[in-house]
Parts: sequence; structure tokens; C-alpha cells
Amino acid sequence: MNQDEQQKRTTISKNRKLAYYLGMGLSGIGLVLFLSVFVSIASRISSPTFGMPDGSPMLRGIIGFILIFIGQAIANIAKRGLAGSGVVLDPEKAREDLAPYTHMAGGMVKDVAEGFREGAGDEKKAPPHVMLRCRSCETLNPEDAKYCKQCGKLL
Repeated sequence: MNQDEQQKRTTISKNRKLAYYLGMGLSGIGLVLFLSVFVSIASRISSPTFGMPDGSPMLRGIIGFILIFIGQAIANIAKRGLAGSGVVLDPEKAREDLAPYTHMAGGMVKDVAEGFREGAGDEKKAPPHVMLRCRSCETLNPEDAKYCKQCGKLL
């Protein structure tokens, strides 16, 4: 796979990004409508004539809740793609839709594994081992030896 194909697999199309942001925007509008119910009710509690006006604020809350639900559905489908979210049953297309996320997750796993190997490598490294060579027979001896283990001469 060349670099252009790899770049294409790891990027998300502009249409999917647009749909994601549209879904998040709808969710935001729905949240504002939903929370406005509580604000309007709280502002009427202090009034002497506590009552609902002609247009019930509960309708705004229901519409807000529906917008949140629709917005999150659109955002999740856009985030994973049609096949990746299960709207279209196509395993090959699902792999393609989810490629940016699996590539990212694979990169994170690779980073963790490399860090683990580096950390484990530092602990297992033995200190350098110094050996002394005998002048007469040229046998390697431990550094704390006073006599050669082969010929017995003083080191």
C-alpha cells in the first residue's frame, strides 16, 4: 500500500465531518431547548401567579429531547460511517469506515508496547562485565581475581 492510499484510509471525508458537526449542532440546540424548560419554570416560581402560559414549556422540552436524540444518532453514524455504525451491512466497507480509528488505536498500542519494551530493557541490562587477560597464557579472568585460573600466575 503506497502513501496516498494509506493517507486516504486514515482520513475522514468532508461529508462525514459535516454530518458529524450537523448532528452535534442539533444536539446543542436540543440541549438549549430542553434546559430552557427548567429556566422558564424556575422564573415562574417566584411570581405570585404560578401558572403555565399559553404555550407550554413542556413542548419545548420534548422537542429539545427529540433534537438531542436525532443529533446524537446523526453524529454517531457520521463518526463511524454507514457501514461502521451498522446501518449498512457490508464488512469490507465497515473496515474502511473504521480505518481511521483502528489505525489510531493501533498506533497507541504500538507506542505502549515500545514503551514497555524500552522500560523492560533498562531493567534487564546487566552492568558491563570487566575481564582481565593473563599476560602469559592470555586467558580471560574475572576482574577481582589475583591469580590466573588457567596457569596460576599473578595477574
